[in-house]
Amino acid sequence: MYFYIRRARRPITRDEAAASVGISRKLAAFHLDKLVDVGLLRADYQPLPGTRRVGRTPKVYRPTELEIRVAIPQRSHDVLTEILLETVLTGAEGEQARDAAVRVAGEIGERAEFPEGGIEGFLERHGYEPEREAGGRVRLRNCPFHPLAARSPELVCRLNHAFLGGCVTGSGMRAELSPRAGECCVELRPA
Repeated sequence: MYFYIRRARRPITRDEAAASVGISRKLAAFHLDKLVDVGLLRADYQPLPGTRRVGRTPKVYRPTELEIRVAIPQRSHDVLTEILLETVLTGAEGEQARDAAVRVAGEIGERAEFPEGGIEGFLERHGYEPEREAGGRVRLRNCPFHPLAARSPELVCRLNHAFLGGCVTGSGMRAELSPRAGECCVELRPA
């Protein structure tokens, strides 16, 4: 129903939504109101063109601009996208693209903020699945940049290493390349 409403580009009634997936109006209303509760749809009452004005004005639904992505395990290319964009915008003349991207990755990491949960909370929110081990090491059990890292491990791991190295600047930790199958290529160790 959600995709039907997005494609319609006009307000959709409960009856239309129900018919689009072949369920009852009551069941459609239940699911539509759940989509409103989570912010994916907006509902209001509005007369529709070409309808008679008998009874209550129908409740209609339209999509919001809320974006939702689901990936298990978590994958997020936002950091790599930011690195790429800033590299293109700030690359110095004569600077090699890879070198510029590594420089920018470190700078973006240094600007990272860790308000809740410190560095580990930050890493968790970005999909790294950090796990503290003996001796203060932090293993990153998930690579949020997979499958891009699988496609170009030397480049993506180098950017990730620079980014995480920037993140831990001044924290008493250091980022080290330590690739393991099925995990992030970087681990954090006490400096």
